[in-house]
Amino acid sequence: MNAILETVKVRHDWTKQQIEQIYNMPLLELVYTAASVHRAYHPKNEVQISTLLSIKTGGCPEDCSYCGQAARYHTDIKVQRLLPTETVLAHAKKAKQAGSSRFCMAAAWREVRDNKDFDRVIDMVKGVNELGLEVCCTLGMLTESQALRLQQAGLYAYNHNLDTSEEFYDEIISTRKFDNRINTINNVRKAGITVCSGGIIGLGESTSDRVSMLLTLATMDKHPESVPINALARIKGTPLEDLPKVEVWDMVRMIATARIVLPETMVRLSAGRIEMSEVEQAWCFMAGANSIFAGENQTLLVTANPALNKDMVMLENLGLKPMIKQNQESFCQS
Repeated sequence: MNAILETVKVRHDWTKQQIEQIYNMPLLELVYTAASVHRAYHPKNEVQISTLLSIKTGGCPEDCSYCGQAARYHTDIKVQRLLPTETVLAHAKKAKQAGSSRFCMAAAWREVRDNKDFDRVIDMVKGVNELGLEVCCTLGMLTESQALRLQQAGLYAYNHNLDTSEEFYDEIISTRKFDNRINTINNVRKAGITVCSGGIIGLGESTSDRVSMLLTLATMDKHPESVPINALARIKGTPLEDLPKVEVWDMVRMIATARIVLPETMVRLSAGRIEMSEVEQAWCFMAGANSIFAGENQTLLVTANPALNKDMVMLENLGLKPMIKQNQESFCQS
């Protein structure tokens, strides 16, 4: 193990056994190592606040077992058509004023279609980009030409999660293949857009599956610039509603391992924070997480999320501060 970690460097030749050894390190040693890697590549006291807005909610034809937006499941989530461009830009302005440096727009689509709705998303991307925010979208599967349109509009990042390992994938989703996700990531790369891709733990997967998912990310020719680590949000009406809550130490291990094998990447502490105490989140930051998602009305897409004012208090308590986008005028008043 010491030979693996002796020199902190970006590498793409990890083996599953090596990542598994890291994941299974004694917890305090693992966190110490991850914290050391984090400080070698990132400011030690900065956390990026990313605002995530659902611009089109529900009615999705996919069967992702964890998702309350799938049309086939009977949940309390209200279907919402694509929001007006002006409404989205108003949300983006509010997010910037509140301290966000990244604005993410999510649409519950299986795939992008070349129609008027996509034209409207292009206008949204242009508008958010003009505000000086990093603009990110997650819209489902994407062709190379569609990715290029988004890039030309000013899209900074595209989110397309692996969700889980290739081996476990078919247990969670049947309407899309693992390779479809890889193809979309490749199309995003070809267009010159940065990649945001991570996954969810607590789906019933094994430790081997968690390691395998990280292996896929860590052996890409270029590592994703952003990796969200989500804990399953158990939504009533979905097939996974009765699974147990993810243990905080599982989140810490996953974040720490991601930080070590993906040293330059932004590791995002994502869904599941609502069930975590401030102390538990502090462990995740120590393990290498350097981004959190905020959502208006204390929601993250369609699930509960901590209030932004509470997040700001937490960051202050921990001696952390919101990351400011490079060349962006400060929006934090002292």
